Amino acid sequence: MKLGDGRRVALHYRQGKGLVEQHYSPRAKAWTEPTVIYRTTTDACQGIHLRTKNGTVAAIADFGPYCYDGEPPTESIAAVATVDLTDWSVNVTKNFDGWERASVSDDGQRVVFGRDTTLRWSRADGFEPQ
Repeated sequence: MKLGDGRRVALHYRQGKGLVEQHYSPRAKAWTEPTVIYRTTTDACQGIHLRTKNGTVAAIADFGPYCYDGEPPTESIAAVATVDLTDWSVNVTKNFDGWERASVSDDGQRVVFGRDTTLRWSRADGFEPQ
């Protein structure tokens, strides 16, 4: 996903590792080394969904031991990074069918993850307690 300042960010599943992030700097003209932002050995479920506004990147990803067989995820990840994209705030909801959407506020200060319930993140406080 391309950010407003020309940087790019990519998240992908790496088998046996978990959720991995890399970002591209147009100044350095290079991608960073892959960094695991959530470690798990369970299978990847569904896709990874990214949203960004004003320097904030929100991601949704899911994992579970039998996802390839059609079972629902057992680990639903909501992750947020800002500014240099090196420090990700990660929230794991266990035995949940996964977040359907992430909405980033226009100023990039808040993110709301939604399904039948909501999870909120802010630059000031991080993830709210569940």
